[in-house]
Amino acid sequence: MDKGKPVDDVYQMLSESGYADKAIQYFQSKENFGVIEDADQVTDLTGPCGDTMKISLKVDGDKIHDAKIQVLGCPGAVASGCALIGLAKGKSLQEAAAIDLDALYRELEKMPDQKVHCARLAIKTLQKTLEEYHGRQSDRTATGEK
Repeated sequence: MDKGKPVDDVYQMLSESGYADKAIQYFQSKENFGVIEDADQVTDLTGPCGDTMKISLKVDGDKIHDAKIQVLGCPGAVASGCALIGLAKGKSLQEAAAIDLDALYRELEKMPDQKVHCARLAIKTLQKTLEEYHGRQSDRTATGEK
């Protein structure tokens, strides 16, 4: 084991299960995990495996100013969600909508094959969040709200 890597039971189990160090780091640090209290959009989605993700966005113009995720699920779901939010922050809404499974997998480096559904759920949750945000903005424009 390299120096500087945490050596604990959870790390070891995840590593032996096929998670890359970067994916384990996202799971353990839970970077981007939480709730934005005054979010412009909050959307949740439950996957076929039962894992649930909830994304809250703060949008400034057409850019994602801040984003957080809550995950009720396995380490693969937590790592995927946290990594995806990291990729989406600071991007335009259009750029964030274009983040695909390949980009997320490059960020995570490696997860067990049976956890691909976790990454898909993260992508689908972000896409649904962005679609609902766009829908609300269109509704506001149609009714003259700001």
